[in-house]
This record gives sequence, structure tokens and C-alpha cells, in this order.
Amino acid sequence: MRFPLRSSPPRRLLLAAILTAGLCPALALAQQGITVTTPPGTQPLPEVVVPNEPPPTAPAKPKAKPAAKPDAGAGSKSAAIKPSDGSLGKVTGAQSIAVLVNDEPITGYEIQQRQRLMGMGNANIGERAQANFKNLIKQKSTNDRLKAILEKTVKENEGKSREEIIAIFEKRKTEFAKGLQQQAVESARQSVMPGIRKEALEELIDERLKLQEAKKLNVVVGDEDVDKIMASIAEKNKMTAPEFAAHLKKMGADPAVMRQRFKANMSWQEVIRRKFGAQIAVNDRDVDRIVANSPGTNGDGIELQVQRIVLPIPAGVNQKVMAQRMAEGDSLAQRGGGCAQMSANATTVAGARFDNLGGRLPTAIPEPTRSLLLAAKDGEVLPPTVGAEGVEIWAVCGRKTVAADLERRQTVQAELRQKEFEVMAKKHLKDLRQDAAIEYR
Repeated sequence: MRFPLRSSPPRRLLLAAILTAGLCPALALAQQGITVTTPPGTQPLPEVVVPNEPPPTAPAKPKAKPAAKPDAGAGSKSAAIKPSDGSLGKVTGAQSIAVLVNDEPITGYEIQQRQRLMGMGNANIGERAQANFKNLIKQKSTNDRLKAILEKTVKENEGKSREEIIAIFEKRKTEFAKGLQQQAVESARQSVMPGIRKEALEELIDERLKLQEAKKLNVVVGDEDVDKIMASIAEKNKMTAPEFAAHLKKMGADPAVMRQRFKANMSWQEVIRRKFGAQIAVNDRDVDRIVANSPGTNGDGIELQVQRIVLPIPAGVNQKVMAQRMAEGDSLAQRGGGCAQMSANATTVAGARFDNLGGRLPTAIPEPTRSLLLAAKDGEVLPPTVGAEGVEIWAVCGRKTVAADLERRQTVQAELRQKEFEVMAKKHLKDLRQDAAIEYR
């Protein structure tokens, strides 16, 4: 139904009717101190899961690349990232060089963008944005602005029905709420930026050094490898790669900055593999101990091949006899020869008994002998201990992984190896920093 202009209800009555029609629930409730629910279509931009590091499985065999043009961001003198859309073309401060790392520049723009990228993963931003949004809604000026939008809507659409005016106002109100949300998020982001500037700069310096070293060894990963990582992150965030890139730009972060981070860290993994891979060895005893003590395994992921010499102790034995037996046990344990000599060594002590126990699960062996056997090397003879039958001398002759636990063992080996890599990587980066020419401007 349309109202003829001359018969339209007074504007103030129409304004009152619309305001009481439930169009401003968020504002009204916020003014009463009640939790705000934003209108449909004004939800905040979705949070993005942005990992600081790429997955630890970088390409095992990087393709050798002939000496060619260094690509942007790979550590050349022209490697500094520039605004992809030219938006900072007039902002000389953003384009100025902030640091030189072995004569390679880091610009203010890169630092700013890295801050934004790091800020996206900052949990404080979400909390601050919510608080900022609620504060904005409670402000009288916000309510006045919304009323002004309503008055303008009614004035511009005189002669239209109440329902039509409400529909138009609903759209404008949604846009208004979106603007408030963006204002709240940006304010929250800016509040944490100063605190992470130093962290962002240090990360960029490390990346320059990593890529410089990767270039020396010709192990800089290709763009196609970075593309795969970006596509994987986009998929986890339920977006396509182009959608994810567009979302980053909408959040104020240049996608090239994220690509730069992944390129540096993936190339660095190859550097460490190339330089230190042969030096990293995982101790089987450490693997056995972790597997045996893993929750749910009951220690039975390993089968131990064991032998034992028992020096019986008669009932009612006195301290002197016990001391004598322990001394005999020490002598047997120190004779050497490992498992091959255990049987022969047992014949040299009166009353000694040799047991070739074969394969035993760790749970079948009492503590503390179990832990000592798991920690021992194959062929190692343990010091004497007192057991149920007397003084015992145990030896580990070998071990094997139970088939059902092979996958767990492989996982533990990979985890231990990764830890060793991280130690080597940290030390090597520290050495590169000490030798680098870093000039702050």
C-alpha cells in the first residue's frame, strides 16, 4: 500500500513507528548493558588460521635451479616487497629502507605488512574488537547517527509505504553496522601493532639470512611449492586460493608477505637438511623408551632379547653373605664379552645359574630392571640387582618392534629427528646473525 504524499503520516510518527519496530535491537540492548547481537549480514570477517611455520615436510629433493634472476623476496638486493596495488606509492615512509641485512633491504612497508600478518593470529585482537564494538554501540553519537540515517531514509522516500521504507532502512542499517565492526577491528589491530613491531622486524631479518643461505646452497624452493602451502591453508579456511588472497587483502595484509614467510622457512628446512642431515642420528634406545612408555602401549611396543645370571641367596642369609654375592655379581658384570660370554661367565661362580630368557615384553620384567634394560645398549650387561631369587645380572642381547607398534615407532623417530633439526637450525641461524652485517636506519 502506498500513501499519497498529502496523506502520509507525519514524519515524526513514522520515525517513531520504525524505531519501535525492532529495527535497532543491537543498539537498544547495548545501551542497557546487554550483550549485543549484530544484525544478519554484519558478521565480522572470518578468522583465518595462519600458521607461523609451514608443515615440517618440505620437498625432500629440491630441484636444482640454475643461476638466474633472483625472484622477489628471495633475498636479492631488490627483494624488498612492494605494495602489489601501488596503494602506498605516495607514502615515502612506508617505502623507505628500515634495515639492511648484508646489503639487502627491508622496507617500512614490509615491516608494516608483517605486523598485520602477525596481528591476524593475535588472540587479543578478537577480544579487543568485541569490546570496542560494544563501546561504539553504547555511545550516544552512534545512536544519533543511526537516527540521522533513518530520518534521511524517510525524507528521501516520502510517499512510499512503511514496509518499503523499513526495507531500505534495513539495508542502510546493515552497512552502518558493518562500518562499526570494521572500525572496531581496525582499532583493536592498531592497538597491538606497536607491541609486535620489533618481533616483526626480527622475523624479517631472520628470513633474509635464511634465504641468503639457501641461495648459496641452491636450495631455494620454487613458487609451485609455496602455491601448494597457500592452497592448503585456503582449504583449511574453506576458501579457494584466490578467495583466500582476496580475504587477506580485505584484512589489510598483502598475500606476498605470507608467501615470503613460507618461502624462507621452507628453504631453510632444506638448508638444514643439506648441511646437517648426515650429523643427525636418532638413538634407538630413546625411541624404545618413548614407545614403551607411550600411553596405551603398556610398554609392550618392544620385545627384548634378554639373558640373566642368578646368584641364589639362601633363606635367613646374613649381611656378610649378601655382600659376598653382590661382589661376585659385580665381578661377573665387569668381565665383558656381553651376551656371548654370559653362559661361560656363570660357570665361574659357585651356585650361579644362567637363564637364556629369549624374547620378553617389558611388562613381563619388574622395575627397576625394566627401565634399565630399555635404556641399555644391545649387548650391554647391567650392574647386579637384588631380585626375587637372589642377586641378578641381566643383559640385553637385542630387541625388535612389535609389528602392531611399528607406526608409533616411526612417528617417534620422526619427532626426535625433527627436534634435532630444530636445535641445529637455531644454532646455525644464530651463527649467521653473528657474522651478518645488519644496519638499522
